[in-house]
Amino acid sequence: MSDLSRREFLKTSGLALAGMMLMPEVVPASVLGKRAGHTAPSDKLNILGVGIGGRGAAVLSGLETENIIGLCDVDWKYAKHVFDKYPNAKRYKDYRRMFDDMLKDADAVMVATADHTHAIIAAQAIVAGKHVYVEKPLTLYPYESRLLTNLAKKYKVATQMGNQGASSAGTRKAINMLLNGEIGDVTRIEAFTNRPIWPQGMPTPKEKMKVPSTLDWDCFIGPAKFRPYNAAYTPWNFRGWWDFGSGALGDMANHILQVPFKGLNLGYPSAVIGSSTMLMSDSCPSAEKITFRFPARDNLPRLGLPGVELTWYDGGILPNLPIDMPEGKKFDPNGVSVLYGTKDTMVVGTYGYDPILCSGRTPVVPEVCRVVKDDNHQQDWVRACKESPESRIPTESDFAFSGPLNEMITMGVAAVRLQGLNQWLEWDGENMRFTNIPADATISNVIEDKFEIHDGHPTFDRTYTEPVNARAYAEQLIKPVYREGWTLPEMPKI
Repeated sequence: MSDLSRREFLKTSGLALAGMMLMPEVVPASVLGKRAGHTAPSDKLNILGVGIGGRGAAVLSGLETENIIGLCDVDWKYAKHVFDKYPNAKRYKDYRRMFDDMLKDADAVMVATADHTHAIIAAQAIVAGKHVYVEKPLTLYPYESRLLTNLAKKYKVATQMGNQGASSAGTRKAINMLLNGEIGDVTRIEAFTNRPIWPQGMPTPKEKMKVPSTLDWDCFIGPAKFRPYNAAYTPWNFRGWWDFGSGALGDMANHILQVPFKGLNLGYPSAVIGSSTMLMSDSCPSAEKITFRFPARDNLPRLGLPGVELTWYDGGILPNLPIDMPEGKKFDPNGVSVLYGTKDTMVVGTYGYDPILCSGRTPVVPEVCRVVKDDNHQQDWVRACKESPESRIPTESDFAFSGPLNEMITMGVAAVRLQGLNQWLEWDGENMRFTNIPADATISNVIEDKFEIHDGHPTFDRTYTEPVNARAYAEQLIKPVYREGWTLPEMPKI
């Protein structure tokens, strides 16, 4: 009752005092007073939505059991249909102003902005004691993922990353089969996605464009380095630009790799190497191949955990079908993970859906994984928000899991951007650093690539960035340098 004086409390509650003493968990928070980590189960959460025009609209539709009290989007034209759907919610372009006005009245925050602003928005909400739901990828950089993981643990809030398949029956079935030893020990994993389905591999736009009156461009840029507006950047296409997104790997690996990462306790990789189509200075490449090596982990009761090599493909590059793939079976065209075990091979669809064993077996295995009601990812987060920290059951993509998963993925993004070193990069996961980059190594990327043919003779005119020290460059791919005026909370010691 810290937010109410004794006199105010008696004035607002009256005879309800006796009832509160008997049933403290079902009294509305408006009577008890808000405090971090406590929402009575009978209450509806007060939720703020930041970034609502795209994925945020779908996430909010799964939260309509609660009170949507405030909505924020930098692009009011793109978000108009969502503003119209929730007419009672207050509207903002700048989340900072919304937080100033409304965060004290909120229980939880949903974040589905462009990837580069996930961390700063979620971190501020967590420090204020608010539960957070953050769309995938959780963050753009490994340091940001570690920060959100540790902040969530420190402030004991309910968290969920928006890789919705993590709550599905398919993911549960696949992990149960792994844990029961149905495919034996896994030493090789291959995975792919059909993304990108947005433009990538492009030079920086040169055309000068007027900022639309409905868009707050400065708020969109946020902590990234400022650049002039161009329609190529937003909406939706932000995923193809390094400063705002992380390409196909960042977009889809949180879906496709969730089963092997969780089911095999993969943890930190020990080494990584990346390659791609032409690596541009500003835009993510059109296609990539990244290989991670994971050391052996402690064995589980029915599953050995030897070292694993995981290879990721995107942009139309596909792994080979398993040699024993059942007749008539094909890969999910959106992407799969293929886990090669000593007893069998498992193929798992994009979101964890429809796992199959190449032997054709359909084993009945113990239900080790928790069952999420109706496979509802958003409502599982709502449930966790309403439980006390002491007895809360974590969500299926709680930051304790999704933080390390996304940290590994964003480290792979860094490896692609460091491919000019032409070497395996050894990774110290605990300290988030590459340990074997030569001190004098440099990196440069392509700014523009021109190709012309004159009288049958090709002419190449390729412009590169100035070489920079590779170690310093790598550090900024792990922990970003924010634009002046934008800062993250300190990393808590956990």
